Amino acid sequence: MPSHRNGNLSKLYFQDFVLEGFAGGLRTQALLFAVFLALYMVTVLGNLLMIIVITLNARLHSPMYFFLKNLSFVDLCYSSVITPNALANFFSSSKVITFAGCTTQFFFFSLLATTEGFLLGVMAYDRFVAICSPLRYPITMCQSACTRLVLGAYCGGCFNSVVQTSFTFHLPFCSSNRINHFFCDVPPLLQIACGNTAINELLLFGICGLIIVAVTIVILISYGYIIVTILRMRSGTGRRKIFSTCGSHMTAVTLFFGTLFVMYAQPGAIESMEQGKVVSVFYTLVIPMLNPLIYSLRNKDVKEALWRLGQKHSAM
Repeated sequence: MPSHRNGNLSKLYFQDFVLEGFAGGLRTQALLFAVFLALYMVTVLGNLLMIIVITLNARLHSPMYFFLKNLSFVDLCYSSVITPNALANFFSSSKVITFAGCTTQFFFFSLLATTEGFLLGVMAYDRFVAICSPLRYPITMCQSACTRLVLGAYCGGCFNSVVQTSFTFHLPFCSSNRINHFFCDVPPLLQIACGNTAINELLLFGICGLIIVAVTIVILISYGYIIVTILRMRSGTGRRKIFSTCGSHMTAVTLFFGTLFVMYAQPGAIESMEQGKVVSVFYTLVIPMLNPLIYSLRNKDVKEALWRLGQKHSAM
C-alpha cells in the first residue's frame, strides 16, 4: 500500500482490493456457497454438453448451431471468470484480490458479456435471413460469413472492454479498497474512486446504452420481418417450428438485455449496489445456466441429438 505525496497532501493508493460480497453470518455464507456452486455446476455441464453435441452431430453443423455453440462457449467462459473466485471468498477471511487480478477479471468479464450481446444480435440476423430469404441463405450465411460475424462480435466486445478497463483502472483508488460487490465491476469501483468519475459514468451509460439499443434495433427489425413472413405462411407445422426456434432466442435476449439495462444503462444504477448484486447473480450465473436449457428443451434437433448421444454412450 504505497503512499504518494503531493505538497502537503498525502494519499494512499491501494495495491489490493477487498471484495465484500454478500452480508450475513456463516449460515448465510454457506447457503450462498451452495447456491452458487449448484448454479455454476449446471452452467458448466449444460454449456459443455451443448458444445459437445453440436460438434459431434453432423446434422447440427449449420450457421444457427455454429452461433449457438459460440454462445455456449462465451457463457461458460464469462461465468468462469466470476464464480470460482466468488466461491473461494465465501469462506475466506481476507477476500483480497490484487489490483492486477481485479483488472484482469473485469477485462475478461466485460469482453465476454459484450460479445454475448453482439452474438444474440447476430443470431437474430441469422434467423431473419433463414426465414425471410431461404433461397439466399446458403450464400449469405456461408462459413466465411459466419466466421466473420463471430469475429466481429468478439472485436466489438474487445473494444468495449479495452475502453472500460482503461478508463476505470486509471482512476485513483485512495479513499477505500473495499469493493461492495462479489466481483470487480464498474459501478462498485466508481464508488470507491477518489477522482472525478463523470467521464467514466458517461462512458458506462453511453457505450453500454448504445450497444443495447443498437443490438435491440437489429433484433426488433429482424423479428418484425420474421413475424410478417410467419403470418403469410399457410403451413401450421412450419409456423410452430419457427415459433419454437425464435421463441427460444427471444427468451434469451429478453433475459440478458433486461438485466444489463437495469445494471448499466440507466442513471442511478451505480447507487443501488445491493440491488446490483442480485441482478449480477442473475446475469453471471442464472442466464448462462438457463441458455442451454432454453435452447435444448425447445429445440427438436438438439433434443434428438442429445438422445442419440445418450443412446451411443449407454451402448458402449
